[in-house]
Amino acid sequence: MLLTKGNQIYKNDKPFFYLADTCWSAFTNITLNEWKYYLDYRASQGFNVIQINILSQWDASKATFELLPFPITHNKNHYSYDYSKPNLKYFARAEKMLQMVREHNMIPALVLLWSNYVPDTWAGKIAFNNHFAYDELENYVSFVTEKFKRFSPIYFVSGDTDFPTEKAINYYEKVFEVAKQHDPDALYSFHIKGRLAELPEQFYKKIDFFSYQSGHNFAGQKTAFSIPFDLRKKGFTHPIINTEPCYEQISYSRNIYGRYTARDVRQASWSSVLSGAGAGITYGAHGIWSWHQLGQKFGLVAGEGFDFPFDWRDALHFNGANDIAYLKKIVSSLFENGIEPVDVLLKKEITIRVGSDPQRKRYIIYLPTNTNLDVSNLGLNDENSHARVFYLDERTSHPLNYLNKTLLQMSRAQADSIIVLEKED
Repeated sequence: MLLTKGNQIYKNDKPFFYLADTCWSAFTNITLNEWKYYLDYRASQGFNVIQINILSQWDASKATFELLPFPITHNKNHYSYDYSKPNLKYFARAEKMLQMVREHNMIPALVLLWSNYVPDTWAGKIAFNNHFAYDELENYVSFVTEKFKRFSPIYFVSGDTDFPTEKAINYYEKVFEVAKQHDPDALYSFHIKGRLAELPEQFYKKIDFFSYQSGHNFAGQKTAFSIPFDLRKKGFTHPIINTEPCYEQISYSRNIYGRYTARDVRQASWSSVLSGAGAGITYGAHGIWSWHQLGQKFGLVAGEGFDFPFDWRDALHFNGANDIAYLKKIVSSLFENGIEPVDVLLKKEITIRVGSDPQRKRYIIYLPTNTNLDVSNLGLNDENSHARVFYLDERTSHPLNYLNKTLLQMSRAQADSIIVLEKED
């Protein structure tokens, strides 16, 4: 059973670092044989959560088979679901897939209602599908939570949403209320749109952790650290997780040329974890979340505007997933009691992020570009501390010496690195 204490998540009374992979399109796009291969591989890397959209992902790649959650009627470019008639075959198959997740000792994180199903949201305004009627929500949410609660999921009440009107807010209030009635022991959060930094006030007291996404907009990458850091300064004490940093090899949104590399993903992830979002992190590969098959159609240009994904077989083996598993290994072994952001500016550079354990005995610094580093602002020097550097591209670590009393020498890292400093008794 999962629960939250302070800024961390616990499982069976032990700290649980949420390391998720993004597989929004699982229920509609993946064969059971593919699903087993995928779960085997991610479990071997150390992932412990899989994020899934319960319903059809609006910008998924085209599936090689058609199995949908509700009967569908096509009308040129638009389509309508009959939300009153859940497809029992679809949901029975979803149950099998969730059982397989649990058999791999992983936890499903399920999105109850993505934004394209809700009127007035940014996606609801451009989606090709019909919206849920408000009166249909209770039956749907009751049905899926009763069916899936035996798998002990985490729930995202929303998917990639904003909250532009009272009508949209009321939809999510209803979803939250009904889900909690049927599965009161689960953890709940909201998956919100990229770079959005807040929820409607009434939801803060109800959520178990705050979920945000720094997302895929090139100009918005600093929100990976600015959103959790600002939330902590405002006094938010519950766990925070960046559940959608930039995906590896996804293009910059809005049809801008270029793709995010494994190094970009590392920077977004480490920056999040050291800036207040230390309860976990989510990884995504461009080709996995949409479950893309080579030659199939992909997505919606009217949405975020992404370039084509890689085939899922290639995307599954992107090396960046191992980088994020390495992040989990370092944090879980050295900062079991959590990481708190440290409000200090090193080298006058905001992208150098600093965290510490709650007792300020051990510090951790993310260094995007190699340089020597003065740590006097942390009260550290060559007499009261020792340092170790972790080369993130190589996943190796080495002792790091002081050049003078407070200046750490530059390491041999040719990419980004982590420096851990420990105070001596």
